[in-house]
Parts: sequence; C-alpha cells; structure tokens
Amino acid sequence: MRTLLAVLTALCLLAACARPVVPPPKTAAYYLQEGEKMFDRGLFEEAIANWEKVRESYYSPELNIIAELKIAEAYFLAEKYPEAAAAYEDFLKQHPNSDRVSQALYQLGLSYFRQMLPADRDQTATRSALATFRNLVKRFPDDPHLEEVKVYIGRCEDRLAEHEVYVAKWYLKTGKPKAAIDRLEAMFRTYPNYFYRDEAWLCLGKAYLLTGQKEKAVKAFNTLFREFPSSPFIIEAQKFMEKHY
Repeated sequence: MRTLLAVLTALCLLAACARPVVPPPKTAAYYLQEGEKMFDRGLFEEAIANWEKVRESYYSPELNIIAELKIAEAYFLAEKYPEAAAAYEDFLKQHPNSDRVSQALYQLGLSYFRQMLPADRDQTATRSALATFRNLVKRFPDDPHLEEVKVYIGRCEDRLAEHEVYVAKWYLKTGKPKAAIDRLEAMFRTYPNYFYRDEAWLCLGKAYLLTGQKEKAVKAFNTLFREFPSSPFIIEAQKFMEKHY
C-alpha cells in the first residue's frame, strides 16, 4: 500500500510539473478550407468570418485574392448586394492587375444591377451598373459573359430612359412643358433604342403643342403612329391633338 501511494504521489507531481500542450496555430489554408465548408452549407456569415482571417494573416497574396473574392461572392449569394459591391470595388482597387479583374467587374455590375430601383426612384445603382458593364465590355471584349452583359446594358439603359420619361410626365403634370421637352429630347439622344418610346413620343408631342410648337408636335405624333401602330397611346394622342391643335 505504501508503495502504491508513493507511485501515485510521484505521478501527481509529474502531472503538475508537465507543461500544458499548446495546439499549433491555425494556418491561412485552414481558415480557407473552413470557410469553404461553411459556404457549402449556406452559412455565409461564418464563411466570411473564416475568410477574413485568411486576409488578415497576410500569409500569401494568392490566398488573399481567393479569400477576398470569396468574401464578395458570399455577400452576393446572401443577397447583401451593397456589401458585395463594396467588396468587389475594394478588390479592384487593391488588385488592378489581377487576372481576375474581369470576373470582379462582372460580379460588381451584377451587385449594382440587383440594387436597381423602379423608375420613379433614385437611379444611382442603375448608373453604377451601366458604367461597370460598359467598362467590362471596353476592357475585355472577349469576355465569356459578353452577350449576357449586353443584355444587362440594355436593361439599364431602358430603366434610365424610363426614369427620364417619368420626370418629363411630372413636368407636364405640373405645368412645365418646356422642362419636359428638354428632358425628353435628351432622353432620345442618349437612349435612342428605348423600348417604350411610344409613350415618350406621346409626351413629347403634348409638350410641343403646349409650347406652341405645332410642327414639331405633328412630327412627334406621326412618329408615334408610324413606329407603333398598335400602341395604346395613339388614341390619347389623337384626342390631345383635337383639343389643342
């Protein structure tokens, strides 16, 4: 019994004197992999937290680039589009010569595109999306997303043109036909392929008549009749002509 007690005492003393085992520090590669696991499970905030640690480690420029793009992608898939746009903007500033610039530009354009508001609201996001997509087309004419980007450009231009028509209609409603003319003429110069031009021609014809420019009004209405023979705005144009010509 005495021997056993002595042995137990010795073991306790050794355990007390032993140094605590310190786990090795987690590497950037570890956090990158952990982020991937969280991302695959749809846990975007947890994935971002892990990838932020990769970026903070400054372990490898290449790993940093991967982490930054993944952070932006996670924000995008989480539908946090302002955060995604900010992340892609930051990436483009930090890595202007990266071979992933075209990818970042495409995703940046989409991040702005998803923030677009209706025509009667502020169009800052629409303008940002349009500028980004145009930049992508200019810098990377062989980009695989080119045809898709052209569609997005058309949608952005239509939304901006629709906004101009909305403002012009408000000017007409509030008795400011000259301001409506300025807005609509600029719209036709800037967005000649606007899809809903029939309503724009109606508004422009009205504005011309209200300012006494009868010849221009007739030309605007004739363009409406000729280019959009099935437009629902034709009857309204005819009634307005009968009343004000």
